[in-house]
Amino acid sequence: MENTENTLFDKIFRDSDGKIVIAQMPNPPLILWIVASLLTLVFTSGKINVVLDVLANGSLFTWAWLELFQGVNYFRRALGLAVFIGIFIFKIQ
Repeated sequence: MENTENTLFDKIFRDSDGKIVIAQMPNPPLILWIVASLLTLVFTSGKINVVLDVLANGSLFTWAWLELFQGVNYFRRALGLAVFIGIFIFKIQ
């Protein structure tokens, strides 16, 4: 007999296939954020730095938004919310 009752642990950490998902392969917005952020360390001033900063922030915002609303489990959605809030807190200081 199969146990169909979802525990709180299952709801937080398991995806629709029943696999525990905490980390995943980076998707395009996260890859763009990593690349743009690293390039801001190379191009530390000028218009290129401004463009890279906008790309980095925009792609991280997009990643957080996607995780918040399309994350595979509650943990991933909470992670998206935390990053989303962190972006705003970091930017308003």
